[in-house]
Amino acid sequence: MPTRQNEKFTGIYTAMVTPMKQDQSVDYKILEKVVDYQIEQGIHGLIPLGSTGEFYALTDQERDKVIEVVLKTVAGRVPVLAGTNAASTQMVVEYSRRAEKAGVDGLLLAPPYYSLPTLDELYEHYRAVNDAIGIPIMLYNYPGRTGVDMTCDFIESLMELDRVRYVKESTGQIARISDLIGRCGDRLGVFCGGDTVALESFALGAIGWVGGIANVLPAEHVELYNLCVIQKDYDAARDHYYKILPALRTIEDSGKYTQYVKAGCEIMGNPVGPPRGPLHPVSSDAYENLKEILSTISGKGL
Repeated sequence: MPTRQNEKFTGIYTAMVTPMKQDQSVDYKILEKVVDYQIEQGIHGLIPLGSTGEFYALTDQERDKVIEVVLKTVAGRVPVLAGTNAASTQMVVEYSRRAEKAGVDGLLLAPPYYSLPTLDELYEHYRAVNDAIGIPIMLYNYPGRTGVDMTCDFIESLMELDRVRYVKESTGQIARISDLIGRCGDRLGVFCGGDTVALESFALGAIGWVGGIANVLPAEHVELYNLCVIQKDYDAARDHYYKILPALRTIEDSGKYTQYVKAGCEIMGNPVGPPRGPLHPVSSDAYENLKEILSTISGKGL
């Protein structure tokens, strides 16, 4: 199996929520607490302004402020990759330059949404961003959100670009992970992006897991990584995975990922407020069901 030595980004990277007050303004004080809590729980890196971070619903000023607060609070303790996604190449280049200037360690880049670019057009998009910045790029393949599926052939072609060094593969198809690692694993750091295939991804050689549910269960995510990747205790890793899998399945299969993640944070004693409209908080029944699941996992009354 291909291996990568002296890798810069590995482990559990939390796709961070963006805390909101009840009036739906961004709560930067709570954001500081989220950062500290995640690092205290052993998370290896943080990614603000991803899908779970509701980047699409934030103003330019809010995006800049989120990055500023995260970087200031992190203070070099873990790497920070910023999502700089938008609907046009021009906007993505601008957001990426601003994020790099602010001091992030890398970028998380999905295809532009809504416009549905062809793969030829998408290649030129990534080349434009690649040529505009000097920090690593983590590709983000999530066709369920963007409407564009980056095939393994296409991802391999992007490795001609010198900043493309990682991929978050979020289709949930374990064959994609094995194909990418088998073909590119010595040149491309493959991160699992599907919460319900994390154990399998690690067993195949994924170097990390980018997950939104890590906002809710950070220590549990880190424990799976340690058992599977560091200790290579696959029996213990499997037992641990099946313990947390009900929460992973419930949230990932809900169709309301961000809403459930924010509810889960509150249930676990780390409230981050509601999602920003048009999204609504989960129903009371869904909240109680998730509470019961998390209570079982944590082993304490919630």
